[in-house]
Amino acid sequence: MKKIYTDHIAKTLGVQTWQVENCAELIADGCTVPFISRYRKERTGGLTDVEVSEIKHYTEVFEEMERRKDTVLKTIEESGAMTPGLRKEIESCISSTALEDLYLPFRPKRKTRATVAEAKGLKPLADAIWAHTVSRPSEEAKKYVKGEVSCVEDALQGARDILAERISETAALRESVRGIYRTRRVVSKPTKKGQSDPEARKYNSYFTFSRPIKDIPSYNLLAILRAENEGFLSVSIDADKEVCCKKIYYEICQKNGYPSKETGNEIREAVEDGYSRLLEPSITGEILREAKEKADIDSIRVFGENLRQLLLAAPVGQKRVMAIDPGFRTGCKVVCLDEQGNLLHNETIYPHPPVSKKIQAITAVADMAERYGIEVVAIGSGTAGRETEDFVRKVGLPADVKIFSVSEDGASVYSASDVGREEFPEYDVTVRGAVSIGRRLMDPLSELVKIDPKSLGVGQYQHDVDQNLLREKLDDVVESCVNSVGVNLNTASPYLLRYVSGIGPALSKSIVDYRASNGAFKARRDLLKVPRLGEKAFQQCAGFLRIQGAENPLDNSAVHPEAYGIVDRMAKDLGMPVSQLVGNEEAVKRLQAEKYVDGTFGLPTVRDILKELLKPGLDPREEAEEFSFADDIRDISDLRQGMELPGIVTNITSFGAFVDIGLHDNGLIHASRLGGDPSKKLRLRQKITVSVVSVDLERNRIGLRLA
Repeated sequence: MKKIYTDHIAKTLGVQTWQVENCAELIADGCTVPFISRYRKERTGGLTDVEVSEIKHYTEVFEEMERRKDTVLKTIEESGAMTPGLRKEIESCISSTALEDLYLPFRPKRKTRATVAEAKGLKPLADAIWAHTVSRPSEEAKKYVKGEVSCVEDALQGARDILAERISETAALRESVRGIYRTRRVVSKPTKKGQSDPEARKYNSYFTFSRPIKDIPSYNLLAILRAENEGFLSVSIDADKEVCCKKIYYEICQKNGYPSKETGNEIREAVEDGYSRLLEPSITGEILREAKEKADIDSIRVFGENLRQLLLAAPVGQKRVMAIDPGFRTGCKVVCLDEQGNLLHNETIYPHPPVSKKIQAITAVADMAERYGIEVVAIGSGTAGRETEDFVRKVGLPADVKIFSVSEDGASVYSASDVGREEFPEYDVTVRGAVSIGRRLMDPLSELVKIDPKSLGVGQYQHDVDQNLLREKLDDVVESCVNSVGVNLNTASPYLLRYVSGIGPALSKSIVDYRASNGAFKARRDLLKVPRLGEKAFQQCAGFLRIQGAENPLDNSAVHPEAYGIVDRMAKDLGMPVSQLVGNEEAVKRLQAEKYVDGTFGLPTVRDILKELLKPGLDPREEAEEFSFADDIRDISDLRQGMELPGIVTNITSFGAFVDIGLHDNGLIHASRLGGDPSKKLRLRQKITVSVVSVDLERNRIGLRLA
């Protein structure tokens, strides 16, 4: 990668250029983000997975820019307009906007007023006015009154059309106008449709909106642009035409010198026309797109942080689970799962109105709990969730059976998906949905990777942001979470394995097929027997896969096979086998990391190995805890200002955090009541105590603050 790019990336991320260069080399060599951040710390100076991911993103952006530069250079060369100075400017671009500005005058055009004037032979007149080589353009214009040019004014108008387009295509002038626009306000007003269509009411707060573009929160801007796309708002930037035109004229004079009065008047007219007709709409669109890109990044960041917290939510682990997908009229679908999440039994109970077969439901739940040795109960948090939880708590299950409320978001998507049909082809969507609820309590990460993150209810304006950037970010988050936890090679589904570093969909299927045909893997090196899984893929994935009960205990740790030799040396120095060293805190603390540094493995890697030897295969996630809502709050009308209630954070956005307090509608803790970025104050699924600030019965809105 060119130095101009690595320098820019380093400056943007606040790291050293050599770190970017080494990281880019590893990426080019086929290394994945998790592998680089975990096992190549010496090469990168300890860059985090987030930083490595950012570098990977930028390398792809600049690779695309290089391809674009090739196209631009080729086009300009073919036109015969290339100069050494222009080539240098193009080759040194690190901004796509700057590159397109340089290309704009040479881009093939459709018919414009300027091209029509040039066809009439008026370009020399425009050049003379631009260069101030004539003091009386009206006299000079007489020479061009012939053919399609009917009079002096016709000639001057054509020259001004050429100059207006030239002004609008001059990179320096465009950037000057952008500079003004970036300091101005975005103004939105209702269109005729917005004033009459009831659907526009949700955008009422933007009907008289005006705010500096640099200060608009991402969620406000995305809402405004969505309303504009729906035809409810007209959006503009309140830049002053007179100020912009004066600045353009001044910069032209700075470069070309001050013209005569008559020549200056012609240039001023061209400036005003070029600004109003060409520059203003173009720059307005650019600045709004630029602002939207920043809003997209902020919104996607929030979504990514939420998704990370959701995926890394506390699991209950391998326990026998009864999962219930609640419902009133259609009943509650109940499934029983074994410790591996396999479906043992399913049936439907009707404990609620209108059917109200409560006695039969109590008997059925108690019988299933005893028959299948149920240890935990997972109840979907959607419609009838609260009522079903109350019902189950009154069944009289053994005291050691814990009851959990589980988010249903995405369960219906899974149940109707190809994955759901593939896993349970003989069952309907209601059974699949209940199974998903149970499995996500056992291990949220393993289950949620099967569902499109956009269906998990934890984003803001996710359908309005750049979908390619969103997909890239969410894939990075899922991959990061899966590899930070580690994956059991002998139990993982192909949907989980595909996110392991270096594997992907095709190899994940090959691994599962091999496992089905040959039995459980006994050692990590056995992976090399899997068809199409070569040394490179093994290098990338091995450290993130776990084999419980393996002959070599390191196969159930995050120590990479390439570093097993270091552990062998450590064990030899202590006079014990590796099996006795792993998990032996007293022995590990006797080891000095510096002693095992060599030309291949540096201090960061050795220290990571020592940490892993202390607690091999440690799951970084917390343990799941039971939770109960306030018993006396059943409806929004039960709420009173000042009440303190238990709640669970269900979504975090830039403008606040949504909290489930056991009602149909979640409450909102506005960002202003958190004293800053909500994502820095709270985490998803966090159990908190809130105080009721306001209750809007008409709109079913609940305002909260942290108690």
